[in-house]
Amino acid sequence: MSEIEKILKIQNVDLMLLLGFNDANLKPVEDCFNASITVRGDKVYLKGELSEIELIEKIFKEMIYVLNTTGKLKPGDVDTILEISLQGKEIISSDEFDDIILYTRKDVIKAKTASQRKYHSKVQKNDICFAIGPAGTGKTYLAVAFAVAAFKKGQVQKIVLARPAVEAGESLGFLPGDFRDKVDPYLRPLYDSLQDMMPPEQLKNLIEKDVIEIVPLAYMRGRTLNNAFVILDEAQNSTSLQMKMFLTRLGPNSKAIITGDITQIDLPSKTTSGLVEIQNILGHVEGVEFIYFEKVDVVRHKLVKDIINAYEKFNSGEVNLIDPK
Repeated sequence: MSEIEKILKIQNVDLMLLLGFNDANLKPVEDCFNASITVRGDKVYLKGELSEIELIEKIFKEMIYVLNTTGKLKPGDVDTILEISLQGKEIISSDEFDDIILYTRKDVIKAKTASQRKYHSKVQKNDICFAIGPAGTGKTYLAVAFAVAAFKKGQVQKIVLARPAVEAGESLGFLPGDFRDKVDPYLRPLYDSLQDMMPPEQLKNLIEKDVIEIVPLAYMRGRTLNNAFVILDEAQNSTSLQMKMFLTRLGPNSKAIITGDITQIDLPSKTTSGLVEIQNILGHVEGVEFIYFEKVDVVRHKLVKDIINAYEKFNSGEVNLIDPK
């Protein structure tokens, strides 16, 4: 049977922990197969029969999954993975592995719906992506995960998260405290997402060093962001000028994700939403992608989907008001 060659690129992992001290985790794999396995930098070069190469690739994926979800990998763990794999079983399928966006100490963050998988793919291939859809579809949470994953891989040196400080039924001027106290509630969802993905001390340190910034959209004016992953959340509440201002902040080697729900605009009635307008302006520009989420993509509590449906029926006149008696 003819031999083939394949190169595996190792991502989202500490290579020293994966291979073990003096390659202790690699040796059991080498002993199990006739195929040659050579590691150079972050690449694994495989040469051998197709059936063995496919199995070794699967074993490496399993090893990466175990290491990143438990924080450690020992030769005994590799032996278990080998035993399971040689029996034709698997800890995580290849499809699931490809859907993984970020490993955390508690779990993995991965795309769960077809739209989320498309989102993941488009963000990897394009420098500007717009994610538009209802609440609960993972638009913002996954955007933050994409940014943290890119930062951990060394693809960017900075993360900037921005939101318009637009009132939804109450005025900033009447809220207590200084300006920071007033805008913090608008930025809190971004902090919450980051806290799910990074150890508290590391997150605090990166924020103090301005490696991670969480700012009101107005603070973006006049800046150029190089080697950065930039997210604009709740973009339906940005004006046309603010949207243009945000998009023109991008410098070399930077990516941007813009998220929003065009059914929940809190701008004054005669003000055009930048997110609504930009779909016509950039809809056919190469390197810019629009991903649209639907109710079926809601991944929060199951009642969120029912609530969205109920509001749609009410607004369309399909349901009558209930008599308070």
